[in-house]
Amino acid sequence: MLMKAFLENEGYAVMVFPDGSSIRQAFERQIPDLIILDIMMPGEDGLSVCSYIRSRSNVPIIIVSAKDTPLDHVAGITMGSDDYISKPFLPLELAARVKALFRRSEMSSREDAEAFFCGNMILRPASRNVCIGREILNVTPTEYEFLFYLIKRAGMAVSKKEILKEVWGYPDTSDSRMVDDLVKRLRKKLREAGSEACLETVWGYGYRLIGQERGKTEGGTV
Repeated sequence: MLMKAFLENEGYAVMVFPDGSSIRQAFERQIPDLIILDIMMPGEDGLSVCSYIRSRSNVPIIIVSAKDTPLDHVAGITMGSDDYISKPFLPLELAARVKALFRRSEMSSREDAEAFFCGNMILRPASRNVCIGREILNVTPTEYEFLFYLIKRAGMAVSKKEILKEVWGYPDTSDSRMVDDLVKRLRKKLREAGSEACLETVWGYGYRLIGQERGKTEGGTV
């Protein structure tokens, strides 16, 4: 398989599976460093497998598909993927996406060990943990990167275009509904965890992260 050979040439250990069921079984045995899923697989489709994996792990996931409409991209992100690449694509492009996901993780781990605060939300770059009080919030790598980007700019309005570029590495022309869907997921997680930090909509522009305490709004990073 060309993709496997190319990635192995880049230094990655690669395992290939014929269908969704095989991927599930392998995942239950050992969680890999990164997963690449094709939407159109025999039996269970890639989006369903993505949802299953994301409910159990925050491992980075890249979805590849022959479908290339904005709704398809949104569906991939909705199911918890960190990136989406449309066929046909060059092996070099896939390798670049893989490297970018690993690089984001490595860069964050080298950040200052100090914690960032917003309300009762605490983000610790050294461990890549997001905590609400003393409880660790279960977030995906992309959700973490999004919160990390906004908490460093707490109280500031950040445009959707800027978020797409800085968090996903996508061009300005990308569909901003991916950002809206991620925010929707995070709002639910934050609300259920009792977070005093919330994602405020800046209509027609983007979002800002603010801290809310006892019904009063406070912005800024402590």
